[in-house]
Amino acid sequence: MSPRQRMINLMYIVLTAMLALNVSSDVLNGFNQVQDGLSRTNLNMTAKNENQFRYLEDLYKKNPGKVGPWWEKGRELRSRSESLYLTIDSLKIEIARASDGPQADYNNIVNLDNLEAAGVVMLNPASKNGEKLRLAVDAYRKYVSALISDPEKRKSVEQMLSTEVKLPQGTVGPYHWEDKMFDNMPAVAAVTLLTKLQNDIREAQSDAMSTLITNVDIGDVRVNELNAYVIPNSNMIIRGGKYSANIVLAAIDTTMRPSIYVNGSKLSNPNGLYEFVPGAVGTHDFSGYIEVMKGDGTLDKRPFKSSYTVIEPMATISPTMMNVLYAGINNPISISVPGVPMNAVQATMTNGTLTRNGDVWVAHPGKVGSEAVITVTAQLEGRSQNVGSMTFRVRKLPDPSPFIAMKDAQGNTVHYKGTPKRISKAALMAADGLGAAIDDDLLNVSYSVVSFSTVFFDSMGNAIPEVSNGASFSPRQKEQFKRLKPGKSFFISNVKAKGPDGVTRDISPMEVGLN
Repeated sequence: MSPRQRMINLMYIVLTAMLALNVSSDVLNGFNQVQDGLSRTNLNMTAKNENQFRYLEDLYKKNPGKVGPWWEKGRELRSRSESLYLTIDSLKIEIARASDGPQADYNNIVNLDNLEAAGVVMLNPASKNGEKLRLAVDAYRKYVSALISDPEKRKSVEQMLSTEVKLPQGTVGPYHWEDKMFDNMPAVAAVTLLTKLQNDIREAQSDAMSTLITNVDIGDVRVNELNAYVIPNSNMIIRGGKYSANIVLAAIDTTMRPSIYVNGSKLSNPNGLYEFVPGAVGTHDFSGYIEVMKGDGTLDKRPFKSSYTVIEPMATISPTMMNVLYAGINNPISISVPGVPMNAVQATMTNGTLTRNGDVWVAHPGKVGSEAVITVTAQLEGRSQNVGSMTFRVRKLPDPSPFIAMKDAQGNTVHYKGTPKRISKAALMAADGLGAAIDDDLLNVSYSVVSFSTVFFDSMGNAIPEVSNGASFSPRQKEQFKRLKPGKSFFISNVKAKGPDGVTRDISPMEVGLN
């Protein structure tokens, strides 16, 4: 083939290639229209995102403690989105200038079909703008998708900002997102694609900001009814005491009652009424927790603890004319304050001592003839308060009655206190001596007999006295018992007995009659 012919063939090939690469002006003008639409959308999305951030900021100003963490995330989201958006904007300016010169406007590119400008700016091995943009988009995608809790929205954002590409058929060597986006791409198309990427960033920012705003209240419990309640510390107040109650506003959801657990068991009453019949007296604790559904569908568990005091039912009946304490002995006293546990009750006494043994008090009065006042205090609301007092008359112990201790037919010990009852001679001979006591079922106080005398009468009517051996019958007295005839009597006199008060007193005589 001649050189001329080879030149003609080469020119034909070049012409064919130029025709294949030629892009229709209508298509290029269409990119301009898309660019204008995307720019308007970006302005709207930017305004929407700014409004969302301002709303979050207002929430933060009203309640910094609650909104603070979400507001900080919103600030970071806004900053990172704006930084990437402006980076893309600067690349659009560079492409426009590479196509039209220093005074170029990327919203009105003149050389629409310039195929070199995008490649020069984005694929330059020295600047690596395309690679840097891809890495920045990847980092932003991972960051913003982590802020979105809705799995469908998160998946949509990840796909929208994906930089993965399929290797074109016949391509050899590495092929990246920036190659697909900007290699041999008309300037107007490259700018439009970057504007579309900005639009995607704004949309992802909006979805993430919406999630942050939602998260402000997502952990709150939803309610549809507000009620006022008065919760007293106690409904029973002692005069002079303090009434204490919490007046609260309770919010409830009538459509979804919480689950209440007390001591590990679920409460069956849907209104939260806890009722039971207590057992043992004293102070008892109980605890549990309430499970309620939060706005995000998770369960919120709130523990509680309380206590109650069980007291015996009681009534105080006091004969005011019989308020007597006996000197020289321990007088048991019952002291209680309804509604107050025993460990919170204290008492004092004048003219004597008052001691406590468990729940029983023992009064030991002093001077006979003077009054003794018992004053009771109780711990109420953390302070000691006088809850009452009672005045008692202090009397000496009454005289005891003498008796002879003996066995009955069943072998039980009985006290013989003289005529008109009579005893057998055998029972008298088996007795050891004389005792004395107050055993009238009101007072049961034993006395020690110090001495006594027996008086026998002979057939002439002469009195024969015999002295005891302390509290025991003397041998001479025993000898006189042997001589007694059935139906006869003798007297026990000059009885001296010593009581628990240490006082020795003379007590009444007694007549002993035989069967």
